[in-house]
Amino acid sequence: MTTPLETLMNSNLLEVFGERDEKRRAEAIARTYAPDVVFSDPEETVVGRDAVNAKAQKLLDGAPGFFFTASGPVRRAQDLGYLEWSFGPEGQPPVVRGIDIGLVENGVLAKMYTLLVD
Repeated sequence: MTTPLETLMNSNLLEVFGERDEKRRAEAIARTYAPDVVFSDPEETVVGRDAVNAKAQKLLDGAPGFFFTASGPVRRAQDLGYLEWSFGPEGQPPVVRGIDIGLVENGVLAKMYTLLVD
């Protein structure tokens, strides 16, 4: 059985950062993140759903033909989730690998951290 935390972590990866359709991505953002979500990665920290949407759009625009894939199950400790992923052209070795760490508050992701893996 999938837990709410697992659903949120997979939504962040596949339905937000992996979704090229703007309408479907906006719907996923509304159900996945707190209005004032804080999203940090090696490039920057952004705050709010609109900023996360802009970040996802920029990433997808810069990588046509690339897809996110979960590299294992969501791991959890109470309200903290951890998900490994890869990103690259379908059927080829990944160009980038990383880890998403999310903190759930009030049933949605309040903080997200993305770490890149060598």
